[in-house]
Amino acid sequence: DMPLTLFFSSVSGSLELKKNQDRIFFVLESKKIPFEAVDISQNPEHKDLMRKRAGNPKALPPQLCNGDIYCGDIAAFENAIEMEQLEEFLKL
Repeated sequence: DMPLTLFFSSVSGSLELKKNQDRIFFVLESKKIPFEAVDISQNPEHKDLMRKRAGNPKALPPQLCNGDIYCGDIAAFENAIEMEQLEEFLKL
């Protein structure tokens, strides 16, 4: 049962996007939080699903969801860490 999903892109010209993704991977792995990584660059349906869950037709990865519930993007993720509310943010 792995409800947490990280939408990311393995193909990106953006260094910042890659850095943001790596940051989320690192934090989740270091805290031993199980998650499923979904690569939107491999399947346009994944990108559509990510944008639907985020409620934003232009949403870019990385985006986090717990089941069907949207958690947030990198800015919200960093804010949750700063506020020491990561588990609440991830709806764990």
